[in-house]
Amino acid sequence: MVQTILSRSQVPLDSRDLETCQRVFDKLSTDHAVARDSDEAERMASIIIELYRQGVCDPNHLQSMVQAARGLFAMNESPPTAQ
Repeated sequence: MVQTILSRSQVPLDSRDLETCQRVFDKLSTDHAVARDSDEAERMASIIIELYRQGVCDPNHLQSMVQAARGLFAMNESPPTAQ
C-alpha cells in the first residue's frame, strides 16, 4: 500500500493560522512603519506565510525570522561607536 504524506506546506491554512499570520504582519508593519499597500508589505506577508507553512508557528519566532529575512534588524540597531 502506498501512503501519501502531506507536508505542512500542502495543508490549507485555517482561520487560526491566518489569525496568527495577520497578528505578526500587523505588528511588524506597525513597528517598522511599513505601509500595508507597499511592495515591502507584500514581501513581508509572503515570507510570513511561507515560514508558517514550513512549521514556524510561534508568533515570536515567526516575527524574529521575518525580521531577519527582511533585514529589519539592521534598521533598528545603532552603528557601533568607535573606541
